[in-house]
Amino acid sequence: MKPGGEHEEDEVTPAEDLMREHGVLRRVMYLYDEAARRFEAREDVPLDALAGGAQIVRHVIEEYHEKLEEDFLFPRYEKAGKLVELTAVLRKQHVAGRTITAQILALAKAPLADADRATLAAALRSFNHMYRPHAAREDTVLFPAFRALVGKHEYQELGEQFEAKETEMLGDHGFEHAVDAVAKLEASFGVDDLARLTP
Repeated sequence: MKPGGEHEEDEVTPAEDLMREHGVLRRVMYLYDEAARRFEAREDVPLDALAGGAQIVRHVIEEYHEKLEEDFLFPRYEKAGKLVELTAVLRKQHVAGRTITAQILALAKAPLADADRATLAAALRSFNHMYRPHAAREDTVLFPAFRALVGKHEYQELGEQFEAKETEMLGDHGFEHAVDAVAKLEASFGVDDLARLTP
């Protein structure tokens, strides 16, 4: 297809695919921040929406996004002897994140005792404290180096494999559905008006 053709416009590179999923993660993390703040201020938290955010993390990030990294990226870096220490830390943090997500899902149910509110707030903050630098390190170190590691041809093939995996795991337009789902959760929290965040 010629430059500017339909196929080229629709093509999503592996790095773009992974980075835009980090965007979904960051939007859920914002809800985690807001929920933790409300718990600590003894304000109401929409627990269904909070659990919905954790379900997005479980399905889109842990079961899909992180599996892509673990199956397609980390092994290639490890085989090449590059960024091995980083991939080892990222793997451990994936495991830790799944444990925290399970805790959030178990606790995000009404009614919540005061001790559970404090425990849940701490879990939300712990998740965000780990995943902010985790995602940033992937976006600035791991993903940018990937194309040079595998070469142009394999990079393009992996982009197609990622798209096929997304359809298999998340359904048609899986990323778009995840974005829509997060937007609904933001509305449930009452934090969907981006302009209100401008200082």
